[in-house]
Amino acid sequence: MRIASRAQRIEPFYVMEVAKAAGVLAREVAHTEQPMIFLNIGEPDFTAPPLVQEAAARAVRAGATQYTQATGLEALRERISGWYAQRFGLQVPARRIVVTAGASAALQLACLALIEAGDEILMPDPSYPCNRHFVSAAEGTAVLVPTTASERYQLSADKVEAAWTEKTRGVLLASPSNPTGTSIAPDELRRIHEVVRRRGGITLIDEIYLGLSYGAALGRPEQAGAPSGGSEDTPVPSMGAPGLDDAFGQSALAIDDQLISINSFSKYFNMTGWRLGWLVVPETLVPVVERLAQNLFICASTVSQYAALACFEAESIAEYERRRAEFRARRDWFIPQLQAAGLHVPVVPDGAFYAWADCSALAERLGIKGADTSWDFAFELMKRAHVAITPGRDFGTAETRRFVRFSTASSMAHLQEAAARLKGLTA
Repeated sequence: MRIASRAQRIEPFYVMEVAKAAGVLAREVAHTEQPMIFLNIGEPDFTAPPLVQEAAARAVRAGATQYTQATGLEALRERISGWYAQRFGLQVPARRIVVTAGASAALQLACLALIEAGDEILMPDPSYPCNRHFVSAAEGTAVLVPTTASERYQLSADKVEAAWTEKTRGVLLASPSNPTGTSIAPDELRRIHEVVRRRGGITLIDEIYLGLSYGAALGRPEQAGAPSGGSEDTPVPSMGAPGLDDAFGQSALAIDDQLISINSFSKYFNMTGWRLGWLVVPETLVPVVERLAQNLFICASTVSQYAALACFEAESIAEYERRRAEFRARRDWFIPQLQAAGLHVPVVPDGAFYAWADCSALAERLGIKGADTSWDFAFELMKRAHVAITPGRDFGTAETRRFVRFSTASSMAHLQEAAARLKGLTA
């Protein structure tokens, strides 16, 4: 059977390949003193709060399970619009919002609507692997531009300008980012968009972790409300970008109504398996995206849409904010533990729930050698400490062989146990 070239261009999603291997080993060690701890998948350990679950059950009981409009329930689009107004002070009309079958569908629709065969889209290296594959599926090419810790692993206007060619169509950014958890400073994002606009291009920004923004400061574990356990001498990493605290957590939509924002109910709203997201586009693009959605998806899950209406109730928002504080406390406690274990985190994440850590020094101490240090380190950590993490291979080629991604979406108890096992490797 002949396989289409577009399918052959899609690389494996190594996060899931590692997860499969971890699952096999987890079954073998399930009843030992050290069962597997999973810090490899970016999925909140929280599930949808009570009001959301109840709304889904009501929809099923009422038979509200038939197709909606391709752009989503009007009531849900209005609720999302209201969220932008209340949380960010932004007026984003509901008519510019398209509800999608997860952020994945939003990215696919945006790419299919705007990318021609041969177009190139600039993206930071490292970045989330699936984003570049959405570009490839639209017959475009993702061009990864190496970034550094001093740049918070984000593109700059100067780098966008330098990398732009006659084939460049635009940029695809993420703020906060996966795998680094770093955001783009609003002023720099404004400069990037100005370069893109001047060139007649498009700015797409993945904001699925936008609700999970914390600011820069790292307190001591006790200050963060997390259990103690770190030494008073535990080093706290530098942000490398002082003065940004107040800027984090702002939507890129504040810059220009021509930006295209992708968002999701998966992360902040804790609805990963419900497969529900949204897209904010310029008004002129809505009919184009709607036509594509009608043909490719018909609509997002109706039950999920009715459930999501309850996300914006005051009780639900209060619960989400409590959980956001807990995610921040986990970050504030766990990153110093990584540093103490010999895993250097060059830039403290200001959002999401990841730590991008250089494993090369610890790998050398443990005698782990190979062409891909992070890959070998991840599998050795899985075997020796029964802790599953994600190697850097998925996220690009710019020094990613030295880096691994830890997810802090797991419980504090799991993070504490993982930290103890990491320290035990060199005891």
